Amino acid sequence: MARKKQSSTQTKHLRLKKIGIIVISLMALIAISLYGLLAMSATAFEEKSRMITIQKDQTQKSAVLKVFEDAGILRFNGLLGIAGAPFNIWDKMKPGRYEIKKGQSIIDIVRMLKNGRLAEVKLVINRVRTKADLAGLISRQFYTDSSMVLSFLSSNDSLSTLNTDTSYLFTKIIPNTYLFFADASMTTILQKLAAESTRFWDKNNRLQKAAALNMTPEQVYILASIVDEETNYESDKFKIASVYINRLKKQMPLQACPTIKYAMNDFTITRIYEKYLSNPSPYNTYRVKGLPPGPICTPSPKTIDIVLDAPETDYIYFVAKSDFSGYHHFSNNYETHNAYAKEYQKKLDAYMLKKKASKP
Repeated sequence: MARKKQSSTQTKHLRLKKIGIIVISLMALIAISLYGLLAMSATAFEEKSRMITIQKDQTQKSAVLKVFEDAGILRFNGLLGIAGAPFNIWDKMKPGRYEIKKGQSIIDIVRMLKNGRLAEVKLVINRVRTKADLAGLISRQFYTDSSMVLSFLSSNDSLSTLNTDTSYLFTKIIPNTYLFFADASMTTILQKLAAESTRFWDKNNRLQKAAALNMTPEQVYILASIVDEETNYESDKFKIASVYINRLKKQMPLQACPTIKYAMNDFTITRIYEKYLSNPSPYNTYRVKGLPPGPICTPSPKTIDIVLDAPETDYIYFVAKSDFSGYHHFSNNYETHNAYAKEYQKKLDAYMLKKKASKP
């Protein structure tokens, strides 16, 4: 009887052992299968990558999963919730912009979120005319509001750490493509721009060339901003730069039409009328001698070099050609200039009348 009982107990233990082995095997199989799912490509889009933005109030699990779902990022959205739990990423989520690349796995995405590896964003600066334009450009790329950016750019206290002020701010910006992390602060952004500006001026004898013109780098930049707004033709830019340098030497007013547009804050103006010239703005170079108090745009590096390498001429006047080609006539006396100017005005008047007549 005791042997029977012992045999029954052994059989029971063997059965439990087998069940345990089966359960462990099943769990291992499930774990392996789940890991396979988590390690395989999880993205549901065809583009090279997609950006998602996690707001400050969206770092909870449900909110993050909804951001992914709304963006159509993952094939199986719930797997992100499962995989994120052991890493406790929901309590440590860093808000900001993340780049999800095509073919990334759930594990890769969880690690990225856990480590707060924000996306790199490109800040592409070409010709920018106003602080509002720059604020809009920055706010579209970074985790910030345009009104806050504009407030920073308009504060001398904020800009003092960069050794600049609101008038000279743009002289610290060399048009180029800059890489930043999406959570970069305004100070970080402007410090990088200022550092690039310093490197730019330290190259190719630019500082020496500016000194030879008896100008500071900031003054060269301001003049280049005017030249850049006058024409897109490089051959004319050299001559226009020489005209303005000659006027500065002779202490003549620059009388630069682009500064009137800037003073009026209207860059759609195609013709400068007499009434515009009375604008009291310090940027009105018809009323105020010398350079304006700051640049009127961010000129291209090429135009800055054109000013530095401007040829020596005796030109002090220029006016657009009457064929509307975009090129200019250059003169060293008012009589010749006036004849070209009248020719241009006559053709422009005729063009405007024809344009007006063609309107219904």
